[in-house]
Amino acid sequence: MARSDLEHDGGTPDEEVRRRAALGEFLRRRRERVAPETVGIARGTRRRTPGLRREEVAQLSGIGVAWYTWLEQGRRINPSVQVLDAVARTLLLDETERNHLYRLAAVPSVPEKAVPASPQPPEYRTILEALAPLPATIVTARYDVLAFNDAYAALDPGLVLVPPQERNVLHHLFTAPEHVQPLVEWEREVSFMVAQLRAAFGRRLGDREWTRFIDGLCAASPRFAALWGRHEVASSEARRKSFWSVDGDELHLVASGFAVAAAPDTKLWIYTPDDQDTTRLIDALVRRYRKAGAAELLRLGARSGRAGGPPRDA
Repeated sequence: MARSDLEHDGGTPDEEVRRRAALGEFLRRRRERVAPETVGIARGTRRRTPGLRREEVAQLSGIGVAWYTWLEQGRRINPSVQVLDAVARTLLLDETERNHLYRLAAVPSVPEKAVPASPQPPEYRTILEALAPLPATIVTARYDVLAFNDAYAALDPGLVLVPPQERNVLHHLFTAPEHVQPLVEWEREVSFMVAQLRAAFGRRLGDREWTRFIDGLCAASPRFAALWGRHEVASSEARRKSFWSVDGDELHLVASGFAVAAAPDTKLWIYTPDDQDTTRLIDALVRRYRKAGAAELLRLGARSGRAGGPPRDA
């Protein structure tokens, strides 16, 4: 066995255990996802294993069965880049998944992103307000909300009512009452966001704050725990999203994320209306928000409060 494949230590013992366990679970989940036919293996009538068997992954990757089994079991081994590349090809991993695999295996081929020292400089507010009437917010990789403009507040007034130090988009989506949930396609969107969170977490397995956050959200929401357990990973991309207004109207927007140069761990998200009705409805919502505030907007909204609500273009 090559020197680069010998076991090694990195980080504290607890961090190493968590990293190896996450690596094994990720490989298992990805292995179960690959249909045998897609890699040239006949399914057969006696196959009970979902996806590929361990020995099949090992054979297709050109490595020993015991070696791959140890990798999935979280044994203290250090796979080389060549081994990981072969496994990634066999499991049909995309670029985001491949980078996540490298991080879980402690292979230093994916650069870490720096955590901003000053998460909310004063110019954030100026930038956000200049983007009005487009809803816009600045969040961390963990979806902690650092700042937002009035248009975003009108889009999701329930989040505004959360104390500033506790504002987190994912926590809000998984724990808020249904009548203040803003997403129309809730399952699709939160699944994608959890996959993004899982990819970001792969770079921070030794971060105690991140671990506490994940553990706390798993305890608070069985639905989050189930999605987290899938070990799906995804990278950021522009997406068309539909939101419920407080009156039950569907708002159609395109969400575009932009990295903040001074704080690479932070993103500016801008929501661009996808049709004229959405533009008109957001303009009306912003006027009502500025006049009445988040709590009153929710209370008077037909979806969450008084039937009928105020005039739509008030």
